[in-house]
Amino acid sequence: MLNLNSVMIGTKQTKVLAAFYEKVLGKPAEMVDVVHGFYGWQVGATYFSILDHSEMVGRAKDPGRVILNFETQQVKEEFERFKSPGMYSNQRTLRHGGGWISTLADPDGITFN
Repeated sequence: MLNLNSVMIGTKQTKVLAAFYEKVLGKPAEMVDVVHGFYGWQVGATYFSILDHSEMVGRAKDPGRVILNFETQQVKEEFERFKSPGMYSNQRTLRHGGGWISTLADPDGITFN
């Protein structure tokens, strides 16, 4: 059986995305290598990281190809938090099954819920 241990996002905007995900996750990156453009956080059982990737320029061409899902009991409150300066709440919160889901985008256009 496989265990997903990390998710990496390649970008040319490492500092912009690192600042964005610091706000999303509510904490600074636990691992930082500015010289090599790497920022990483432990998020639950998975390691999440941003890294400099020479071929990833501009916004995501298919922002929904990979969707990051973060779990919280405070969906509406977290959605409202993303309306603060520097955050993106350019989509919506809607009822889905027995709960709520918010769909948002990061500065590279990558979708996350």
